[in-house]
Amino acid sequence: MEAQAYYQQFERNVRIILDALAAGLDLRTTALETSLPIEVYVLCEVLNQGAGEDFRLTTSGVARLAEFQQQFMQHEGPTLAAMRHILNDRRATMRTPEGRVLTKEMLIRRLEFFNEAARQVNIMRTQQALGSPSQYESMSK
Repeated sequence: MEAQAYYQQFERNVRIILDALAAGLDLRTTALETSLPIEVYVLCEVLNQGAGEDFRLTTSGVARLAEFQQQFMQHEGPTLAAMRHILNDRRATMRTPEGRVLTKEMLIRRLEFFNEAARQVNIMRTQQALGSPSQYESMSK
């Protein structure tokens, strides 16, 4: 899937993940419990540095996604415009602890992550609906 498709699916992917969390999906046994908050943080940094947005996260853990979504919805038009601008800019770079990287590449990686996370969450919800035992319950027996 190309970057434009990830961009078009971004809001839907965030909603899928948040809906699953609201429905009680437990991420404690998955890598998403750790990676989701990190990816939300990095996405905010990309938008803040790459497009001059002002996302500020005060929560930790998977609650960061809900906080991000709330701020995103308040400034949806400018944020989507900023994302489009970043995706169209082939030369912009941003500073990271590792050095300078292409802002576009950083955004594409985040959009890919949310696409994959939404797919993973959908699979987990399907397994839950089919009555599959939770992994941590199976391992403790």
